[in-house]
Order: sequence, then structure tokens, then C-alpha cells
Amino acid sequence: MPVNLEQFKSLDAYASKVNVRNSMENLVNVLLQKAQTDLEKVRAIWIWICHHIEYDVEGFHNKTKRSCAPADVLQSRKSVCAGYAALFEQMCSIAGIQCKNLSGFSKGYGYRSGIALKGETDHAWNSVYLNGRWHLLDSTWGSGIVDDSCTKFTFSYNEFYFLTHPALFINDHFPEDHEWQLLKQPLTFQQFERNACYSPKFYSIGLSEASAKTAIIETENGKAAVFIESHVPALFLVTLNGEKEHSLMTLQKNGVSLEVYPQQTGTHSLEIFAKPFNDKEKDYSNVLKYSLKCCSIDKSISLPKALIQPVGPSWHSEEKGILEALPNSPVIHSDDGRCVVTFTRRKDLDVFATLDSDSSMLSEDTRRRHIWKTCRGSQVELKIHLPHAGDFALHIWAKKASDPESHHCALSYLLSCPNKSVKWPVFPKAYQNWEEGYELVSPLAGILPANRQIQFKLKLPGIDEASVECGKTHPLIHKGDDFWEGDCHISGGSKVTVMISLNANDNTFWSLLEYKVESH
Repeated sequence: MPVNLEQFKSLDAYASKVNVRNSMENLVNVLLQKAQTDLEKVRAIWIWICHHIEYDVEGFHNKTKRSCAPADVLQSRKSVCAGYAALFEQMCSIAGIQCKNLSGFSKGYGYRSGIALKGETDHAWNSVYLNGRWHLLDSTWGSGIVDDSCTKFTFSYNEFYFLTHPALFINDHFPEDHEWQLLKQPLTFQQFERNACYSPKFYSIGLSEASAKTAIIETENGKAAVFIESHVPALFLVTLNGEKEHSLMTLQKNGVSLEVYPQQTGTHSLEIFAKPFNDKEKDYSNVLKYSLKCCSIDKSISLPKALIQPVGPSWHSEEKGILEALPNSPVIHSDDGRCVVTFTRRKDLDVFATLDSDSSMLSEDTRRRHIWKTCRGSQVELKIHLPHAGDFALHIWAKKASDPESHHCALSYLLSCPNKSVKWPVFPKAYQNWEEGYELVSPLAGILPANRQIQFKLKLPGIDEASVECGKTHPLIHKGDDFWEGDCHISGGSKVTVMISLNANDNTFWSLLEYKVESH
């Protein structure tokens, strides 16, 4: 039934504050003073129960200490699900509303993905007759939540379980009488057990469907893949056995693509969390759980622990100011350890990049020297020469130059190089005088061979003189289009420095780049 929550605003505020204890009849009469239609009567009763009856955690563990009789529930203001449902049915009867008390199996407290539901039924809820049709609701789950040990109850109103669509209600409620599924094609109990369990947040966030329909999924060649379709931009977190590792998350326009690579065979717990992108204050909510069976491990991929998700260009990186990023793929495979990443940055955006690896013994500063950034206005090019084989996380950090806050990760890539003979040196050290409009053509290697003739070529707009200092001073020649070139024989000394002068008349030279010289 389509429900406009705005129309209930004043009714909800009234019903939640009603405090009548002397009799159920008086309570219902007071509640109905603000209710005109049958729908409003049901709403008033629902709101009152959800805000005044707490779950009896002590009674849950000890049957002798609980009562589900409506009168007792009203007086104690606590009960288990059977008491919620009985009270709801009794109050609806007084209000003249047809109501059924239903029982069956549920995927609630204590449920784990893929477990068999055995024994007696474990839950109770209601169905009400409105506008010529039956509708489903669960005031127990509408009222709040219990902790993992069911020793503490917290009021936390949940709108989802008020007149829930049967196709969604069957996700976690299976009535004894199959007719009360209220579906044209009822599910079998085996289907209910097998199906993945979506939390109410899955739908309230704006997610619509997951590609893996069953609670138990299996890896194929060491990988499990899940695609979640979304109506709205949403952010996701993935955990495997509680750890944020071994998964690759790629955002797409209509959802998220997840690849999971367990590093051990056996059965794992895969949980997916989400939140709306436009709600900065909200925490991530658990939206979907799977039991993941892994028969073999894919040893060809190893995701760095430091890898920041999501990976690859997306609407999210565009929101952060990184546009038209290439490559499109979240994973960059390189046989020779080299690759190039290009993108357009929004105006006034300051960017830098870092390399992270679980297998590298190099310091963070040294790893950064394996990335060379060239800026041509809004166009940015990153040359990456990996120091060795392995899997690396390339993180591109950004912030507005005018923003006092620190940089945030705007785009991530996974770089994979299996070639164990790869061993690229660092790029040259750039001093503070190196400006964004400058470009280095050669040499790119920050370590130069001794006793060799090396050609230098740089694009240095706005300078008057340039030279290479290597024991002696070797002037660079201006070749036009702001390019400066020249040869230098590397002999003597342990370093080579590129120098520039902005004004030839004041004879002041500034250090621009520094190279190391290989020892004999």
C-alpha cells in the first residue's frame, strides 16, 4: 500500500506520547481520537506499540519469566514477539480492524547466512485488512534491536516493517501457512532458506537487487563476484571474516561491482555495508550477508592491505575532482613495470600520488620517487616506474588549494607486475623550485651511470638560463618552445644538479633537479 509518511506526521507525534495504563480499551479509545480512517487507526496502534513495548531479553532466555498475554504485555510494557503480535491483534480488534496473528520462521536474531532453519517456528507477526486487501507488518522488529547476545534491547524505530510489500517481507519472514506470504507464487521453505537475506537498510538506502541470489555462494577459480544494483549514488564497505581485505570494489553508475579473493580455502563470512553518498553524517549499515565457500585460491592476485576502495575511475572520483581518468580499468597490468595514468583535474585542485605495497621494503618517500607528475594546465600525467615486481596500490590524493583541510584519496588503482626482473630506479629528486608548468623529457632515471655522455632535455617556460652542474657547469641551450637541451659527460662527484636562473642579470641560480651517480 502506498503510504505518505507526511500525512502521519501529527498522528505519529500524538500516538507516541499517549500514556494510558488502566485498560486496553481506554488506551485504544485515546489513540483513535486522532485517527479517522482504518489506515490511521492501524498506524496509531503500530506507533504506540513500537514506542512503548520493549523486547523482553530476560524472558527470551527464560520462558518462565515471560508472558505473552495482551493484558500482561500492556502492564509490563515488555514481551517477546508473540506478545507484540497478540497485543497488536487485540488492540486492532477493539478498534474494529480485521487482524491476524501469524507465526513462522524468520531470519532475525541469531540467524547466520546459509544455516538451516530447523525445529519449531521462532517468530510471530501480524496481517491487517485494509482497503480490501491484507497487508503485513511486524511491530517487534519495528520497535528496536537487540545486541548480539540478546541481553540488551534498544528502541530504534524501523519504518520498513509497517505494511511491507509481501515480495520484500518474504525475504526474512516465512509463515507456517504459505497463503500468508500474500504472493501469487509462494516460495517453498527450501527457497526461503536458500535465498540471500537483505537487511531493511538495503532498500531504504536505495539499493534494488544483488546478482548473487543465494545465501551461500562459491568462488570460481578463487574469485567470487557480486554486483549490487542501486537507484542512487551509494558508498560501500566489504568485510571478509570481519576484515576489510581481499576484495576489489568498483563503483558504476548503477551500482557496485565486488570481486572477493579469499586467501584461505573453507567457508568465510562475507558482509556488505552501504550508505547514501549524499549523507555525510550517516554510518555504514550492514545491508547484505553471504556465506562464502572457497575451494581454491587465486595466487595470481594479492591485494595490498593499504588499498583504498573504491578502485578505478568512477562517478566518485569525478565528485572528488578527477575527471576523464585513464586507464578505465581499476587494475593496471604491466609486464615491464611501467605505466602511465592521465586525468583532467578540476580548477584549483592540488594533487599528488603515492605507492603502497605489502611486499616492498622501501620507505614511503622512496616509493613516491617512483612516480613522476607532469601538469599541463588542467591535464595531469603520472609516469610510474615500479621498483620491483608485485602488487601495488596507486593512490591519487587531492584537495582544493584554498582548502585548509588535508588531502583525501580521490582515485585508486591496483598495479600488478609479475616480472621479477623488473628493477626501475627512482625518478630524480625535484626541489621546491620545480613548478607545475615544467616538464622533464630526459633523463628520467634518477640514478645516472658514471663516465657516460647523458643528454638532458627539459621544458622550462619563463626562465633565462639553465645548466647542469657535474663537477663543471654545462650550459643548456634554449631550443625554442621553452625547451632546453644539452649534453653532459658524467665524471667525478656523486650527484648531478640541474640549475636555472629566472633573471640572467642577477646571476642567481636555483637548484631544480638532483640526480645520483652510480659508484664504480
